[in-house]
Amino acid sequence: MANNLIAEISRPSLKDFNTPASASITDVQHLASYNWIEAPRATPTIAVPGSPDLWCPPNGALRLEKDTGHVYIAQNAARHPDSPLEPLFRALYVSHPSFDIASIDVVTDRNNIRKLLSLINPRWSGYKREDFTIHVEVTNNTAIFCREETKTEEYIGPNEFRGYGHSFEKKYTSRQVSGSTGHHRIITYRFGGLKYIVRHETDGYVGVAGTQLSLQTAGNQAPEVDDLSSVLDSLSLSPESSKPGKTYLASSKLVIREEGQVVPLPSTLEVKTRVAHRPLAFEDVVSQLWVSQTPKLVRAYHTKGVFAVPKVEDVAVQIKAWEDQNQKDLRMLAGLIGKIRDIVRESGGRAILKYDANGDNLVFHKLGGKQMLPKELYTKWEGGESNEQGIGLDVKNVGQSVKEAESAVSGKTLRTVEVEGNIVAAAKLPIGGD
Repeated sequence: MANNLIAEISRPSLKDFNTPASASITDVQHLASYNWIEAPRATPTIAVPGSPDLWCPPNGALRLEKDTGHVYIAQNAARHPDSPLEPLFRALYVSHPSFDIASIDVVTDRNNIRKLLSLINPRWSGYKREDFTIHVEVTNNTAIFCREETKTEEYIGPNEFRGYGHSFEKKYTSRQVSGSTGHHRIITYRFGGLKYIVRHETDGYVGVAGTQLSLQTAGNQAPEVDDLSSVLDSLSLSPESSKPGKTYLASSKLVIREEGQVVPLPSTLEVKTRVAHRPLAFEDVVSQLWVSQTPKLVRAYHTKGVFAVPKVEDVAVQIKAWEDQNQKDLRMLAGLIGKIRDIVRESGGRAILKYDANGDNLVFHKLGGKQMLPKELYTKWEGGESNEQGIGLDVKNVGQSVKEAESAVSGKTLRTVEVEGNIVAAAKLPIGGD
């Protein structure tokens, strides 16, 4: 590994980087979303656009059981280790078939930005210095950041205590997509002179009392649902398909079904649970909310497992105030991300970043092995089209079990592609793993 060393960055040297005059998030738009669906490991399945769970708390205080069982630390990597970032791009091109990916400077999960921000100022990670690893690949001028975790999932035994986060969400939210094990959103914005695509998990959304939540997409406009539905219509159908309802991709194990509704960003929320005698300070969660521009927060407090009635806080103004007050850190963050892109681009286009907490430095090594994405997705940077219009997929066969589902949203019909398989509920990582 030493012979593959590219560069090193020490934390004190960050102050010497070129930084923008301002580092504020602007031009925020929702692009796409999807839910992971419980399915056999051989056929990882997502529903696009999916939906977060609906916030619907019970009346009064409630006693909950502690979290136990299977939980995800990094669900995208756990369910689709071949290409954890592939679902992001598939959902993006289902929702926006002609999206210009070459206009994007950085594609990343929220988790990576949070880790880099903690390197700049450990305050934003609770003063915890922890090693981390990020894989980076630069295609044209777009840097793709892929998180790496030692474990992507784990099991909480009956004699262990990890809090009540999963149990709380099960009781206080209502699942909107059958078999869902987590909702992921894909947004875009400008920050520090660069244009980003950021993926993150969302705990839920707040409905509008007495009204139907409208479908929305980027720019807060109603999406072209007919165009969205036509994506699957354009795919090649095989009369030999013996498994109706499943879409098989020639270059991937990933299965896509179209189901759900697009929930606008202002309705989304983050849930945190905490014991009542240790209140959660806003500064302990604000960086996470800022990266994903999540405007609502639930801080749920319990005493020996009995939860008081929680409230939904609109914290958008507080997030903006935090951004204004922490420009020094955020300008350094913007400079660091730009420097990472430059180093990797000038060193062959592929690298692995490792932060050593003891040495307090970020080390770059050349990255070998296969590319992060299926080969045909790279044609999108050249404006190329794949065999299948819109999705950018090479499809072996598509089961034609498609039924019309009345959406009652914008007066249009949303098509649902059914997927066979066991539907088994699975828990999520407590207090937000990304």
